Amino acid sequence: MKTLCAVLIAVIPTLMAAGPATAIGNLGVNQVDSHPSVAQRLGYPKNAKLLIVHADDLGMAHSVDVATGKALEAGSVNSASIMVPCPWFSEIAGYARAHPDTDLGLHLVLTSEWATYRWGAVLYVDKIPSLLSHDGYLYPTEDDAAKHIDAREAEREIRAQVERALAFGIRPTHLDSHMGTLTQTRELLKAYLRVGHDYNLPLRLTRELADRPEGAGLLTGRDIVIDREVTITPDVPASGWAEFYTNSIRTLAPGVTEFVIHLAYDDDEMRAITVDHPNWGSAWRQRDYDFFTSADCKKLLQANDVKLITWREIGKLLKEAAH
Repeated sequence: MKTLCAVLIAVIPTLMAAGPATAIGNLGVNQVDSHPSVAQRLGYPKNAKLLIVHADDLGMAHSVDVATGKALEAGSVNSASIMVPCPWFSEIAGYARAHPDTDLGLHLVLTSEWATYRWGAVLYVDKIPSLLSHDGYLYPTEDDAAKHIDAREAEREIRAQVERALAFGIRPTHLDSHMGTLTQTRELLKAYLRVGHDYNLPLRLTRELADRPEGAGLLTGRDIVIDREVTITPDVPASGWAEFYTNSIRTLAPGVTEFVIHLAYDDDEMRAITVDHPNWGSAWRQRDYDFFTSADCKKLLQANDVKLITWREIGKLLKEAAH
């Protein structure tokens, strides 16, 4: 199985050649010197180092919800996104209602990856039959999903996920795609863009995506494209976790970067959910949690003049453009 955030696809040989801090993609939409950068549009100097520390998978499990909530309140994590079809969605919807100023988006779901802990779609099967595997759940990988699903049905489902979130009192600040499924094909990306445009919400889009065949010619001045994303991969040993993130912060390039991380406690619940799946598993998420709630992380951000920003700030650019 590829990374849970396939849009990031950080090929390790390239990672290691460039050093642990991964700058994915250097070209694409909005990289015309005569146009203001996203950083400049946000009111920062062009050379400012802006960072979103973003936790995926809220609503997946109680352990994820509790750990991420604590990291948002006490750590360096300043953004996260919610999986609407998942079993613990109602819990995190309650958190969102109680914390309306927290930067919470929607992690649009078209896959269900764990061996024994599965979920389906929001819509009934007769509305989205191509989205479901023979077992009645969403496909386990982004590759399988992209091969089988009808983009029109995918769009129907992700719109239903947004509407369900709104009905539960969530006011999302952005949209992104679980396991990058919505960026696997050109038709799925078109659906993703239409939904973002219709709800006037920023999407997780990078320069790397703009340069891929799936994205060629689709992104316009209406779409806000961040400079790069950084995510840790299975090739990084547990002993090198803190070093990876430390070097990523120290070598952060100017512009807007998003760290995509996955938080939870290494507890019985998460060990059961992620059984036989160490990548993005229970211990993995505990390591992410430990680093991004540490005093060392806060000190590194300050020492390297890194400014934390949110998708809410980026979303204001869309609202300003609409007026």
